[in-house]
Amino acid sequence: MQKEKAEHEAQKAVGLVPRVGALAARVGLDWFLLALLAMIGLAYLWPEFGIDREPVSLGDVAGYGVSLIFFFYGLRLSLEKLKAGLSSWRLHMVVQLSTFLLFPLLVLPLHSFFEGTEYELLWLGSFYVAALPSTVSSAVVMVAIAGGNMPAAIFNASISSILGIFITPLWMGLFLSASNTADFEMGDVLGKLVLQVLVPVILGILLNSRWGSFAEKHKKKLRYFDQIIILTIVYTSFCESFERDMFSAFGWQDILLLSIAMLLLFFLAFLLINLLSRLFGFKREDRITAIFCGSKKSLVHGTVMSKVLFPDANMVGIILLPIMVYHALQLLVSSMMAQRMGRAEVRELESGS
Repeated sequence: MQKEKAEHEAQKAVGLVPRVGALAARVGLDWFLLALLAMIGLAYLWPEFGIDREPVSLGDVAGYGVSLIFFFYGLRLSLEKLKAGLSSWRLHMVVQLSTFLLFPLLVLPLHSFFEGTEYELLWLGSFYVAALPSTVSSAVVMVAIAGGNMPAAIFNASISSILGIFITPLWMGLFLSASNTADFEMGDVLGKLVLQVLVPVILGILLNSRWGSFAEKHKKKLRYFDQIIILTIVYTSFCESFERDMFSAFGWQDILLLSIAMLLLFFLAFLLINLLSRLFGFKREDRITAIFCGSKKSLVHGTVMSKVLFPDANMVGIILLPIMVYHALQLLVSSMMAQRMGRAEVRELESGS
């Protein structure tokens, strides 16, 4: 009897695993977000491994991984697809101006409130979020779920990633060049970005015709590689910050307020982009593409570019905290919105037929 009861309990536990996984996925807690939290916890418990250069430097490994990430990105970027997306120029202007102008202008006025305080680095990290390009994969996925303009979504996400290589450092240079916490030289940073980011992207694009199909075929495995490199960067960055006790001034209340601020930033941008789209008279498909591509921010670019933009490794963990929070919240909220829009489109089609 006890044996049967034990087997029954075991079966219930096994059956609970997929339900828990499904519930976690529904609220945006995929394995990668959980892994990010685990890396922060590991860095807190064991910072020495992320700092030591013997027997191998994880920071150097992550640096080489950054170049490979952008090479594989370029390898999957077809020039034909980019040319095909050029026609909807008004939509592209709204998305790119929202990404690189609207967002920074929403955060920029708050600088005077935090300048010289213990929260200035958190503000700088929030401004870094605002200056980052849009995501590629999640933006396109959300547009697809909501029933938006897919070719335009692919075009805008791809162009945003390339423009971000130049525009993000220019925005950050306004504050890092005058900061006492970072030895920032725009010429050196742009030189590193060209060698570590732009050259691999261009090389990948040039080799697209030869190896592009291979990259598309294995894009799921390449995405896992991207995520492993990002996790390594997050781990090493937080190791430096924990080792130097950079988080001692922040409590859980500060993280909660940061989360609320990032959520407000997302909703404000989302509403303003939606308003602009309606003023321009965009049809439903283009409006969906504008709000989802324009409101997303890339954790991939945020983590990999941090290794070049912020020479002071001690502060990188704090700088990355806002983009990690924003990334989790944007997945949670936009996935719910996209599914609701997708269901509304289905109802419209059914009522019309």
